Amino acid sequence: MKMTIKRRNVYSGMVLIALITAAVFTFTFLNNSKAVDTGLVDVLNPNGAPKYSHQLIGDFENSLDKPMDVAASKSFTYVTDTNNKRVLVFDNAGNILYHFGEEGTEPGQFKFPYGISVDDKGRVFVADMYNGKISIHDEKGKFIEYFAQQTMTDKKLTSPAALRIIDEKVYVTDIQANKVFILDMKGKLLLEIGTAGKEPGEFIAPNGITADGEGNIYVMDTGNQRVQLFDKTGKFVKIINGSKDGKGESVFVNPRGIGIDSRGIMYVVSNLTHMVYGFDKDGKEVFTFGGMGEENGKFYLPNGLFIDEEDNVFITDTLNLRVSVFN
Repeated sequence: MKMTIKRRNVYSGMVLIALITAAVFTFTFLNNSKAVDTGLVDVLNPNGAPKYSHQLIGDFENSLDKPMDVAASKSFTYVTDTNNKRVLVFDNAGNILYHFGEEGTEPGQFKFPYGISVDDKGRVFVADMYNGKISIHDEKGKFIEYFAQQTMTDKKLTSPAALRIIDEKVYVTDIQANKVFILDMKGKLLLEIGTAGKEPGEFIAPNGITADGEGNIYVMDTGNQRVQLFDKTGKFVKIINGSKDGKGESVFVNPRGIGIDSRGIMYVVSNLTHMVYGFDKDGKEVFTFGGMGEENGKFYLPNGLFIDEEDNVFITDTLNLRVSVFN
């Protein structure tokens, strides 16, 4: 009953809440936006899109409130429970094991935990956008240390948002600085990409980030409604937005999460249309899934996306207060 009442209360202010959620990241490009019910639920390629499997919703004492991002290891799934200023940890059966973090500015505390990723040692990296820090925790949530402190001290990385660890590199987007940072596992800055703007290689409130097996970097340029692709040296390659050569109108509205599966298919979360798009290696749209709703397989303002080694797709569904899993 508690979860039902909470969910109904959330839905009662649909348009206003959608605008407030989007405004966390930028106050310029979403002022006139609102949630759009596209009605799209059929996939363009039914053999290519993943199928709904199950959901992670927490329990009465540990319910999710605005889950923003998700990452999974072989044993655990970690979700940034952003409004509760903590991280919830699930086992492979979907049971809550424990949580860590609380509101504050001290080590082990959070103001706006957002991006999350796990390294091959089981350490959990959490990007706290409002505290302007990336913290490292053991798999049980115990605080170990802050990451990339020199880059933080130099005021280069000030508002870390999305975060992914891929092939011994840490990829981070900075919402306010309109930049992307790539660091080694010791926190040394290897590459810095971008500046504010609308031209190729420029960003407005960059969000999700990932990389493929060749080291090419895919950045969700949220404010410009597009994905930008860079090679491993940071050289701009192309724009992907669902139109021919990325030069036409974008199919995305406030895009957020991004990931690449073992086939090389790129997944993109379109937050305000409640959809997920799939693109092949040439940037051609090959499937869509989702749509606005409470039913299984649908979303209400989806945000983060993570794909594990077995191509299970985890998507944080912020206003449905859950993580939906597809495979």
